[in-house]
Amino acid sequence: MATAPSERGPVRGRLDGEDRLISADPELVTLQTEAGSHVGSELALPQILSIARLARKLGVPIYRNALAAGADQDVEMGVRAIPDGNDVDLTLERLVYRPPAAPRLGTLVPHEQQIDLGGAPEEWATNEDLSIVSISPGLAEKLGTTPEEAIGKPLTRLLKLEENEDGELPLLLAATSRSDFDGQRARPRHGADEVLTLRGTPVSAPDGRFAGFQGDVVGDFDRRSGSSVDSSELDQLIDEALRSPLDRIIESADRIVQQSEGPLRSDYADYAGDIAAAARHLLSVIRSMNGEGEGEQDRVDLVALGTEAGGMLETTAHARRVRIALDPSAPIGARGDSRGIIQILVNLIGNAVRHSPAGSTVTLSFESSDGKAQAHVIDQGPGIDPADQERIFERFERVKGGEGGTGLGLAIARRLAHSMGGDIELQSAPGEGSRFTLILPAA
Repeated sequence: MATAPSERGPVRGRLDGEDRLISADPELVTLQTEAGSHVGSELALPQILSIARLARKLGVPIYRNALAAGADQDVEMGVRAIPDGNDVDLTLERLVYRPPAAPRLGTLVPHEQQIDLGGAPEEWATNEDLSIVSISPGLAEKLGTTPEEAIGKPLTRLLKLEENEDGELPLLLAATSRSDFDGQRARPRHGADEVLTLRGTPVSAPDGRFAGFQGDVVGDFDRRSGSSVDSSELDQLIDEALRSPLDRIIESADRIVQQSEGPLRSDYADYAGDIAAAARHLLSVIRSMNGEGEGEQDRVDLVALGTEAGGMLETTAHARRVRIALDPSAPIGARGDSRGIIQILVNLIGNAVRHSPAGSTVTLSFESSDGKAQAHVIDQGPGIDPADQERIFERFERVKGGEGGTGLGLAIARRLAHSMGGDIELQSAPGEGSRFTLILPAA
């Protein structure tokens, strides 16, 4: 059950130059602890941390809405981040506690079974004035808006409520009686032209006052209800859920980089360039998961692609106090697909950073000989036991004791390398670090 915005003053905290939470009010300490960390360690709340890093990078105060996950509830808030040298002061305002949202695509099941995605409704929530306080991205798109734009707007500005067969509006009756409701038909005022059906449950503040509704949308909107989704339909769902938003992100970021809407500070343009590059990389991951584009061959500069891949991971490496170093090299021609090569190198460099101790260096070096172009990713980590060195290239396999990940990255990376006529080799021994080498045909 949700609560109204926090009645006490703002919640404050401070991060040092390495993103460690060095001071915090009790509410923020609780969130940090429930996320598995503690005061003095890196902030373990990703949305808040990204806002703080952006403020530090741009050198200006930033205000954004954010969502933090507690042990048994989600916390919506406004986050104000103000840089102070390398430190960042945080102020969390208007905290609203709600039950955790269900995952949009349901729980993963073994691949032998079919995946039923039909029962996953879109969600929404309002305050006591029936103004939107949260809305799922899919529902916002149906209503011709975005979650950020919808926050604070009256629900009836986005939806035109329709009477039922008794001439009643179930939502308004429920608001009067503070009760559950179902079967409230409505049409988007903008966006898709279709009938949606709302249902909801009242939520209460700690003192028992009515604090709004939390509900979902079902009926005609749930166009796959009760059906199983085969692999081709799942590909279509991935397209809808990922490709279109990524395309819009890239388009918007490119406009910022080109300064098509007027002059812009160079650091803002650089940050937009980073966003566009990361989004293009995610699109290449989606393509490779579906086997698209494999076998495409172009002449590329392996050194330039390695530099781009390393740049994508600078923030991650900095957060783990790991340095990414590129050995000087003249351009090296290779044959392959540039997006696929970047995906491989991002995976290899990311693994190296993840398994490297603080204060160490991940080195990228390049060479060309005997008709082969090679990129080496060398770390100073714990090394890999010989018995594991082939196993980790198989699907869903990871290094023993490794942290995180699905075990798919190296399997996809090697498959991509093979599709370009190349391979990935590994040299490692326990206690001596690892060297992964991407080998491609020279051009």
